[in-house]
Amino acid sequence: MSQAQDQQLERLTFFSDAVFAIAITLLVIEIHVPHPEDLSDRAWLLALLQLTPHFVGFILSFIVIGALWAAHHRVFGLLRHYDPSIVWPNLFLLMVVAFMPFSSALMSSHPTERVPEWFYTGTLLLAGLLQHRLVKRVLRAPYLREDVTDEVVATLRRRTMALPLMALLSGVLAIWWPGPSNLPLMLMPLMVMLFVRMTKSRAAGPIAETE
Repeated sequence: MSQAQDQQLERLTFFSDAVFAIAITLLVIEIHVPHPEDLSDRAWLLALLQLTPHFVGFILSFIVIGALWAAHHRVFGLLRHYDPSIVWPNLFLLMVVAFMPFSSALMSSHPTERVPEWFYTGTLLLAGLLQHRLVKRVLRAPYLREDVTDEVVATLRRRTMALPLMALLSGVLAIWWPGPSNLPLMLMPLMVMLFVRMTKSRAAGPIAETE
């Protein structure tokens, strides 16, 4: 990679990392400190208990954004050349990531309502599809490192299907069980492992070097 290409790729990566970091930090802003009128221990415990949906939403969205960042970090670590055509697909993914604190706050504030749940899972579905599109665009010759095998590419592409499938499942379950419908999203790491095992060879060498 030339010095100019190296700088372009680094700038794109650093900018992406900054957006992920800001989005994942903004999640906690929507968890407001309670101020119970009665300052007894019971009142404080009840006030904190009422924040449970916000705590769950924070953990869930933190995991999702963290998983998106980890995949982004892993994939961009396999590049040896800068490709100008990935800028806009990358920006569209970052746009949805930056929007996630709002959809997470909406869902957490109305944990038993279908529309806020659908809005949240729709955001995750869009993020997953944009991630899949970006990964397909990034992982192609001649921009990949020479040691990246076809098995590695297939594995990484399949991993990106976990989030859209789990988001779609959660959205469908929200028709009958809004709130508990988010539970499948907690199983996303297991779904990622399943997609990885579907690949004949995990080609752990190049992947491990970028993690």
